[in-house]
Amino acid sequence: MKHNELTTSSHALLSVFAANGIDRIFLVPGESYLGILDALGDFPEIDAVTCRHEGGAGFMACADGRLTQRPGVVMVSRGPGATNASIAVHTAQQDAIPLILVVGQIPKADLRKEAFQEIDYQKMYGSIAKWVVEVTEPEQLATAAFKAIRIATSGTPGPVVLVIPEDIQQQAVEPQVWQAVPLASTVPQPGTVDRIAELLDNAERPLIIAGGALAAPGGREALLRLAEKYHVPVAVSFRQQDLFPNQHPLYAGDLGLANPQDQINLFKTSDLIFALGTRMGDITTQGYRFPRLPRPTQTFVHCYPDEHIVGLHFAADIGAVCDPAALADALVAASGSRASPPQRTEWSRSVRAIAARIAQWPEQNPHDGVPFTDVVRSLAKLAPADAAVCLDAGTFAAPVYRHFPFRYPQRLMAPLSGAMGYGTPAAIATQLRNPRQKTICLVGDGGFLMTGNEMIAAVERDLPILFIVSNNNCYGSIRIHQERAYPGRHVGTTLSNPDFIQIARAFGVTAERISAAHEIDAAIARGLTAQRPYFIEVTTSLAAVLPAAPAQAAGRSGD
Repeated sequence: MKHNELTTSSHALLSVFAANGIDRIFLVPGESYLGILDALGDFPEIDAVTCRHEGGAGFMACADGRLTQRPGVVMVSRGPGATNASIAVHTAQQDAIPLILVVGQIPKADLRKEAFQEIDYQKMYGSIAKWVVEVTEPEQLATAAFKAIRIATSGTPGPVVLVIPEDIQQQAVEPQVWQAVPLASTVPQPGTVDRIAELLDNAERPLIIAGGALAAPGGREALLRLAEKYHVPVAVSFRQQDLFPNQHPLYAGDLGLANPQDQINLFKTSDLIFALGTRMGDITTQGYRFPRLPRPTQTFVHCYPDEHIVGLHFAADIGAVCDPAALADALVAASGSRASPPQRTEWSRSVRAIAARIAQWPEQNPHDGVPFTDVVRSLAKLAPADAAVCLDAGTFAAPVYRHFPFRYPQRLMAPLSGAMGYGTPAAIATQLRNPRQKTICLVGDGGFLMTGNEMIAAVERDLPILFIVSNNNCYGSIRIHQERAYPGRHVGTTLSNPDFIQIARAFGVTAERISAAHEIDAAIARGLTAQRPYFIEVTTSLAAVLPAAPAQAAGRSGD
């Protein structure tokens, strides 16, 4: 059947999705949305990815939304399914990712009667979703889907929850194929561009803080052109290391959870901060201490495509509510041939020197297990130039943020929300979206046991993902905090783990274990060249992370 012959309300919903480029839906089936599931069979252009847990399905949709800039879509059943999926709504809100959560609901006649598995989703999701709508008429389904797409992708991208009672999914309605037209990119008035250009020209110690809104197509290139044109160092916001080439002379490092004080002190001596595409959240601003709140001591320019964000915490001398890439290009076009102030060169060298020092690989020291830093070092040496690195939350990830020299098209896929369980589902979605690129999943033993079952999708679809599990039998990042606050008292953080190799092999995945440093390079090489899923367990050292425990892995939110 052609789409214009599909006339149920569920067909209308899916027709709007398909018309707007949504070609993949992640789901855990449920009886409360059987009508939509049935209609999905009439849309061969939409790939239905069956998942094993709603949290895993939601994380997959988050990763897909980040990669495509279109809403990732996850479908779940009411009550328990919707509750399990709530972690994805939180992650999408924290990470500014377009997401649509479709929840099957009890029959509309039973609404607000405390029926079996009923939840009022406006109350449940109202503080973290951009919009929650409970459709009560079949004719409203396509309209709600259309609006959901526009809200999820406009301003600061985020999650929308679309709740659909089970008894309004199969009625006859007029077919719809509405397409949402993206809002045109906007730049400030020419006079504003000229003012910012003049500030960039004249500042002796300028600093660009680049954020996730530049992760859209063309954003990284525009940022690089801007930095080079004005010779301005670039610090990336929390977990956005792939925005700017990490070995570039103007790369100032990242603003994260473990910045050395001398680096922050140097940043504080800047005379111009240009916050470009970042929300200036708590981690990027070091707990709202850099720059000074609410009135920075530096000249402060803030650009973000959402008027709610610009000036939300820090009063801007110039606030630009526009596309940051478009503003960067306008500034490059406005720049003349004027030379930078002589102090600029020394400033850039000083900023770069600290970033380079932080990124240096540490000396190898003997420990009770394999230091995971050595595994990351091997990946940095052997990984393809277009590899995607999908990280879970945990202490194991600290050396990736600190040392891995990202250069686009290499991608960093990490949860700004600090959510454990993200890594494996994100790797599935990333490899599905970019089948010709190599996806590497790094996850700790705790995080893997939360959503590692989603690895079965890689087996079902022959996805050549390299899974690497760091096993130190501990919730490492929490143990670090325990050691700092309550030395020697370790309640709840010691783990008794299963045999991960046997688990992987039971899933049908080739697996091996690294238990000594000399085994790392060969195992990584085998995993990177494998054409099917490959699993490596690393018996890692807990002692290696405890003495100088970097806080980069802690589960906190920010941008």
